[in-house]
Amino acid sequence: MAKAAILRDTRDVPPDETAGQLLRGWRRMRKLSQLDLAIQADVSTRHISFVETGRTVPSSAMVHRLAEYLNVPLRERNRLLVAAGHAPVYRERLPDDPDFARVREALGRILRAHEPYPAIALDRRWNVLIANGAFDLLAEDADPELLQPPVNMMRLGFHPKGLASRLRNLAQVRAHLLPRLGRQAAHTGDPQLMALHEELVAYGQDEHLRPPDPADIALPIRLDHRGAELCFINTATTFGAAFDLVLEEVTVETYLPANEATERRCHQFSRA
Repeated sequence: MAKAAILRDTRDVPPDETAGQLLRGWRRMRKLSQLDLAIQADVSTRHISFVETGRTVPSSAMVHRLAEYLNVPLRERNRLLVAAGHAPVYRERLPDDPDFARVREALGRILRAHEPYPAIALDRRWNVLIANGAFDLLAEDADPELLQPPVNMMRLGFHPKGLASRLRNLAQVRAHLLPRLGRQAAHTGDPQLMALHEELVAYGQDEHLRPPDPADIALPIRLDHRGAELCFINTATTFGAAFDLVLEEVTVETYLPANEATERRCHQFSRA
């Protein structure tokens, strides 16, 4: 059962691929030769070649070793282990798991603690898992179709019928987040993230981009709200639970007021 669950939730790769074929794919994605990987992992080039061609089945320890030097995400390390005939070691909580319910409850408490300022918990594909009540301040006036679950925060932010029409510094935000999404897609090899990146890039490029204001401690998000400008600083928090796939992939995004006017507006919105 564990093997089937993992294979259903990994990249769109034929399930009969060997560990060697998967490792070769990651090596090429990282633009490393067999010699490069052999030197970094302190194994022979011949052994790398034998593993990739299937002449040698790697031990669990070797899979971990090569995956570490290839910077393979935990979810894909489970896939490599299963393909090599070993048991997965990174735990994945399923939605009906009582522990997962406790995780959602804990996340909910964190998000509520940020009210009256918007805060959301995202999965690895930028889908909103939970949002606090102040999230409505961001999502107001967005096309209802973009708010159908699962709500993708990247799509909501850059779609012409989402936040894009209200972002007063859209070019800056796009220039900051789209490369981040592109790097994430390349790092994970996730085809859904790659498709999302292509979709968002297709919405348009900005030819003129103002340099950041040295007075800003982070990229501000300047959002129109009923004729007034709200200015937020976005922060991202991750959890260092290295042996839990879900927690490793959850990100809590908060939007904190960058000035007193925004702070007052958020409190007014909350009371209303």
